[in-house]
Amino acid sequence: MPPTEPPASLATEPAPAPTAASDGSVQDLAPEGSVPTAACQESASAPASVDALRDTLDLRLPAELTVLGAEDTVPQLRPGDPAAGPLLDALAGWGPAETPAGPFQLVPVRLERDLSLIAGWMNDPAVAAFWELSGPPGTTEAHLRTQLDGDGRSVPCLGVLAGVPMSYWEIYRADLDPLARYYPARPHDTGVHLLIGGVADRGRGLGSTLLRATADLVLDHRPQCGRVIAEPDLRNTPSVAAFLSAGFRFAAETDLPDKRAALMIRDRALRTVL
Repeated sequence: MPPTEPPASLATEPAPAPTAASDGSVQDLAPEGSVPTAACQESASAPASVDALRDTLDLRLPAELTVLGAEDTVPQLRPGDPAAGPLLDALAGWGPAETPAGPFQLVPVRLERDLSLIAGWMNDPAVAAFWELSGPPGTTEAHLRTQLDGDGRSVPCLGVLAGVPMSYWEIYRADLDPLARYYPARPHDTGVHLLIGGVADRGRGLGSTLLRATADLVLDHRPQCGRVIAEPDLRNTPSVAAFLSAGFRFAAETDLPDKRAALMIRDRALRTVL
């Protein structure tokens, strides 16, 4: 959250009344943090500091998960690329999903190709209000490098719709993220952070369409994952509404180190009815 998801992922005073973004955009929380705790029958204590939250959880991974490598079936991957690793089931090879707006695909970020575009989005005031990554390209680069140089538990991606890069996503292992300190995490919980880049793509229901498609991609390609998690800022009412329209349920309000968040969950068991 800036997320965490940053974070993608905070103890705060009672949050002000929710206010919708003037342009109706769908912007998720800040970068590297994680998701909130359950307030409805699920609660957890807040951390001692924001720095503690930003640190990666000191979790011991099984030996088979510490070896990263590209598979022959995954195109244009470099050796050791986190996007080809086992923690997110080789996300780079998931392929596109069909949506009413056209084919949509998560394409792992390449700094040399994508930094300028993503940094430009981060400097949009509607985005900066929740991601807090405005400023020179180096600010965005530092955020991306933390994930790209990691072990694959968080993969930054461009959302490409009908061949056009139009959104930024972070797909991460919520159960291995600092977010897991704030809600009753389950093994293989997978978190999502997003922002819609262009103003013309906001406020017309596209966010809900792509959220549903992305959650379906996660559930289709990660058979051990039973839930997709998100933790938008509670003040970001357009974002919360988009998650609800995409089949997520509101589980709780949670105080994270830098925001009061809405814990949103899409359950595998309910994907056909919500």
